[in-house]
Amino acid sequence: MSKIDELLKNEKVEWKKLGDVCEIKRGRVISKKYLKQNPGEYPVYSSQTRNNGEIGKIKTYDFDGEYATWTTDGAYAGTVFYRNGKFSVTNICGIIKPNDKKELLVKFIVYWLQIEAKKHVKGGSGNPKLMSNVVNNIKIPIPSFETQEKIVEILDKFTNYVTELQAELQDRTKQYEYYRDMLLSEDYLNKLCKNPEINSYKLRFTTLGEVGKFINGSGMPKTMFTSDGEVGAIHYGHIYTKYSVFVNEPIVKVSKNDAEKLKKVNKGDLVIARTSENIDDVMKTVAYLGNSQVVAGGHTAIFKHRENPKYLSHLFNGCSSFLKQKIKYARGVKVIEISTEEMKKIKVILPPLEIQNKVVEVLDKFQAFLTDTEGLLPQEIEQRQKQYEYFREKLLTFDGNVVSKQASKQASKQAR
Repeated sequence: MSKIDELLKNEKVEWKKLGDVCEIKRGRVISKKYLKQNPGEYPVYSSQTRNNGEIGKIKTYDFDGEYATWTTDGAYAGTVFYRNGKFSVTNICGIIKPNDKKELLVKFIVYWLQIEAKKHVKGGSGNPKLMSNVVNNIKIPIPSFETQEKIVEILDKFTNYVTELQAELQDRTKQYEYYRDMLLSEDYLNKLCKNPEINSYKLRFTTLGEVGKFINGSGMPKTMFTSDGEVGAIHYGHIYTKYSVFVNEPIVKVSKNDAEKLKKVNKGDLVIARTSENIDDVMKTVAYLGNSQVVAGGHTAIFKHRENPKYLSHLFNGCSSFLKQKIKYARGVKVIEISTEEMKKIKVILPPLEIQNKVVEVLDKFQAFLTDTEGLLPQEIEQRQKQYEYFREKLLTFDGNVVSKQASKQASKQAR
């Protein structure tokens, strides 16, 4: 018998509604303007999953202690977090605190809801929601407090290890981004241009509108994708979820008939995501380096030019001066967009092609190193995550030894 089987052997649990054993409430409206006007040390959490859900810090806090929080609206509805300390949450988050901390551990609630909450999300892809009245009625198994502690201890070990691996991957990524920003800086490019071993060159201070031509993509719903398609297709969502600096072969295809209706992408063109739910992903760019003509759909822009495509892709995706301008021209709240007319205004510093090629040569080596790292660490992270999810499921399955609240009362009466 395994240690887990031994732990759960003869364990009696009582199923109760969360609303009966916890205090459940919503956060409050905290606008971007309020965040700017009230800077401080206490985190504010919202619906996003990046940065552990933190969207900023203010000088006051609404909650102090251990809580479970969940996202109530949007794409991440049903996502559950563990919070501990002084913090606030916005109105698109809910917050849960057990009525009796000697009966129910907050982390036990979190681990349970990470399995259960998504099952109760309503609204499909249109506007997913998990509201407080629904969470109130979610049932939770309550084993003995000692068993809860042991379960949390086991699952904490898995989550801590995954967190450490993710931090290591993040450190490698930051290292790459640091060198990329340095290599694309005006100071470094000036030094390269003045290097006596290289012909004397001058930098060009220009705008994207002068460097190349933007073409807006259109159409291409996901229903066009087909496994037997003949033409590669670059979807805007894949630019920030699947691709890196460049791609030789798109991961999806469409039929020739559908391809005729779509905008064409040739070797060396950049394909840019014009739309995203966050500012980081807007204008994420991939250089297409394949030999066959492919297509791009709506929410993209195709950039045709005569520069080194990899150089421009690195520039678009990482140069700090470029990113500052992108933020300036982007528009929207829930959906962030940037038009090709605004893209044309972005100022860039371009060295001659010979210098671009040398910079790309160095960045390619860093990118290769990062790709190797991303190939190993995420693989291990994924394996550990699956391992954690397996044990979480096993540790939180009590079907064989369940007692309802009513059955528990009856047994108590009979014992008397």
